[in-house]
Amino acid sequence: MSENFGKSVRIHLVEGNPQGILTAEIINWTGHVITAPRSKLASLLARDEIGKAGVYFLLGIDPENDGQNLVYIGQSENISRRLAQHNKDEKKSFWEKTCVVTSKDHNLTSGHIKYLESRLISVAKASGLVSLTNDTAPDPSNLPEADRADMEYFVAQLRLILPLLDFAFLREAATIKQNPSKPSASAAAPSLSPIFELTSKMHSLTAHAQEIDGEFTVQEGSLCRSSWEGTATHTYRSLWETLAHQGKIGPDDTGRWLFKENVAFSSPSAAAAIIYGRAANGRSAWRVQGTTESYDQWQNQTLPQVPDAAE
Repeated sequence: MSENFGKSVRIHLVEGNPQGILTAEIINWTGHVITAPRSKLASLLARDEIGKAGVYFLLGIDPENDGQNLVYIGQSENISRRLAQHNKDEKKSFWEKTCVVTSKDHNLTSGHIKYLESRLISVAKASGLVSLTNDTAPDPSNLPEADRADMEYFVAQLRLILPLLDFAFLREAATIKQNPSKPSASAAAPSLSPIFELTSKMHSLTAHAQEIDGEFTVQEGSLCRSSWEGTATHTYRSLWETLAHQGKIGPDDTGRWLFKENVAFSSPSAAAAIIYGRAANGRSAWRVQGTTESYDQWQNQTLPQVPDAAE
């Protein structure tokens, strides 16, 4: 029987601060990850591991599409030389952060890194969390079965460690579980809440959401306001505009505004604000579907009971 075990991740602040160069490793994994802002490129290129074979990510914001993350995914047998070339490329003007992935055991071959590049491009596309700037999407290289298995494990570890370093675009797209009362057969299934519902009789809106592994995910097809009606300077206004620019919310054929895909939020209030078009207390607005129980009440019931302190 398979079990879910925790993993130990070692993150090292090379320069003593989180804004500089970072390295990261998962215990008992051969991969080695290093990240740096583009302003630290000279220091990054001076490191020995950057001269090895591996894959890399160049991440930034689309200057013509507010809030849209852009990424270029590449591979090279000498990453240092390739990054220096990219630094002269005007098409890479969006590039702000660098992530380089190599192997501690020096066993990544040309075939391995080409396979990784192809798979990582496919995973990033499927996530819907970022726009790729790659001109092509190469097919995976033809590796022996054992090597393919090793590289799939490599990809799985990257999907675990990169979100810790603020490179979250390899996550799986959030999936709403339609019948949470049925137990999952998989021991590695995500942590799921009941389905929550939010309504507005005034605007004829109904939305559904579920908390999945700590993220409050609004379901595709949920209705929302067609404009931001709240305070112009509110933080959630820029979030609403970003989702609209990205096409994650927008009109259907009848002109109603809705979520075009599942969208994960940091909190129930953030989700409620996008749906209402103004700031809202999502902890009280969202209700467990089919009941009057609020998200706040539901969450409090899931907390461990702590006995009152003796007076």
